[in-house]
Amino acid sequence: MATSKPLSRKQRVLNRGYLYSRSNDSIKNPAVTLMDVDSAILFYFENVIKPSVEDNSENVKVPIMYASPERWKAIQRDGFMKDKKRQTITPVIAYRRTSLEKDDMLPQDKLDANNPNMFYTFEKKFTQANRYDNFSVQIGKQPQREYHNVTMPDYVTLSYDFIIWTTYIEQMNTIVEKIVYSDGAYWGDPDKMRFRTSVDAFTDATEVSDLERLVRTNFTVTMRGYLLPAGNFDHRSTTQKFLSPKKVIFAAETDSTINKVAGKSGQFLDGLSDETTSAGTGTAPDTLGVATTLPLTFNQGTGVTLSLDGIEFNGSSRVDQTISIGQAVETTSNVTFNQVSASSVVFNDITYDSGSITGDLNITGSVNTTGNLTVDGTATIGGILTAQEFHTEFISASIMYSSGSTQFGDTLDDTHNFTGSLDITGSFEMNSYSVTEISNDTTLTDSSATALVTENAAKTYIDNETDTQQAYLRKQFVKTTSSITVPATASFTAISASAPTGLTATSENDFIFFINGQYMEHDAITIQQAGSTFLLKVDNDSIGYDLETDDEILALGKFNS
Repeated sequence: MATSKPLSRKQRVLNRGYLYSRSNDSIKNPAVTLMDVDSAILFYFENVIKPSVEDNSENVKVPIMYASPERWKAIQRDGFMKDKKRQTITPVIAYRRTSLEKDDMLPQDKLDANNPNMFYTFEKKFTQANRYDNFSVQIGKQPQREYHNVTMPDYVTLSYDFIIWTTYIEQMNTIVEKIVYSDGAYWGDPDKMRFRTSVDAFTDATEVSDLERLVRTNFTVTMRGYLLPAGNFDHRSTTQKFLSPKKVIFAAETDSTINKVAGKSGQFLDGLSDETTSAGTGTAPDTLGVATTLPLTFNQGTGVTLSLDGIEFNGSSRVDQTISIGQAVETTSNVTFNQVSASSVVFNDITYDSGSITGDLNITGSVNTTGNLTVDGTATIGGILTAQEFHTEFISASIMYSSGSTQFGDTLDDTHNFTGSLDITGSFEMNSYSVTEISNDTTLTDSSATALVTENAAKTYIDNETDTQQAYLRKQFVKTTSSITVPATASFTAISASAPTGLTATSENDFIFFINGQYMEHDAITIQQAGSTFLLKVDNDSIGYDLETDDEILALGKFNS
């Protein structure tokens, strides 16, 4: 039979994964595109954040749209969005992607970008082939597990610009609060992909024209995503599936009959009796005699008495010998010795060992010693301890002198505890700093550098000092304009409160102003106290309008009354 010519080395496909047909495969190559990332933001706003505002006592859903380059350029030029009828759209949220860069925090070395060799492997927990029942356990069958390899994506960091338009500040606040609360969450469809997102700082601006007034807020969003191009791996599978082999374990059992044989030097003898004999099953004789050529002589010694002293025993006849000492030594006996020499003596829980005593020793009478007394345990003295000089050494050291002075410790890390009261006449010194008294001066007028104040003195002084500060902090009064000087000055018949010592001086940040019920931005206002008149000065260019004589301005802040 003719054989075909083998393929050249270049034509050989060593990896049969290239030959797999994916036509009937239900698991297709996954793909994560930039469109998926952009859509994740839109999904999260519409289904999770759900921005809405109150308009004419109705709850209005705020639309969000991805701005094309043309539309974004028009937004930057005009500062707002308009519909087909050239009407300004409010409220509305628009966003666009501004940048994309590789995430260096999660590097991936794919070796070959179009032929990746790094995969994430996960196990499919429950499959038809991965059954595990009691029968499989009994026969030792290991379940077959199904694994999938998925190509590792590229990790990227994307940045987005957002613009929010509303008519009123209250509407803007409602939207911004929901967005801020979503900072750090995973945005996207839970059934697809979700990406970790962080929200950066917000920038507010108010645009006023002759016809309308718009409140605008800009902010940026940073998203940590990943990309896996679609159609880049159509020539091979990026979701490889493989199964672990099944295992069946057979236990080994052997049944055999071993015939009893016997032999010597490797020679086995057949035909021996199957009866088992054991040593020691015979009948012992009634008497057993042992005779010795040299007899055994028993002699009593010091403190030991024999009933038959000096008798010889050769085994020919029975000898009954009683051995005794001069006194009973049972546990309940009173034993007397003239002198006992031992390495240690134990009396109940007290051990006398080489001149030392271990345990608690209670002495009823007197103890006289001419040498040194060392106690390793606890010494309890019920009477008076008299000593010419008293030294102690244990972790720290102390010396009590005949003059009455006492030195405690020998290093700075020693700790000394006193229980009870300590009476000192004179002064004491701590780290070369002298203290002469404990003062109860509630006004602290002495300004002494050597006195310690009591808790009562400190509390009274602090209470007196904080009364003024607390009175200032509680001040909160409302004033109405007495007159308005067009175009930028409003006058109030009021006096601003002065901040006490230790607190920040009173400024425009301690007041809130409302014109015709609308909040006035602090960046566009300044205050001035002119005698008994409180002046509010407005930067018309910054705030976007001029004051008029019929305007009603309310001031809430720190006035004297």
